[in-house]
Amino acid sequence: MNRQELLNRITINPNICFGKPCINGHRIWVSLILDFLASGMTMTELLDEYPQLEFEDILACIAYGAQMSRERFVEISLESVA
Repeated sequence: MNRQELLNRITINPNICFGKPCINGHRIWVSLILDFLASGMTMTELLDEYPQLEFEDILACIAYGAQMSRERFVEISLESVA
C-alpha cells in the first residue's frame, strides 16, 4: 500500500469529532493512535485494544503524522531535547 492509499484511510469531517483527523469509518483520532505509539504501545497492543482497526489504519496514522511534519512544525526548546 503506498502513502496516498494510506492517507486515503484518514478523514476530516467538521461534523465528526470536531473536524479532527480520524480513521475512516471510525471516531478514533489520528492523534490518539500517535500518542499511544509515542508512549510505547506496540501496534499489536493497539490492535488488541481496538479490534475494529486494521494494521493499515495504524500505518495510515503514521503516514498522516509524517505528512503533517512536512507541512508544519512545533517549536521544541533546546532544554527539552536534552
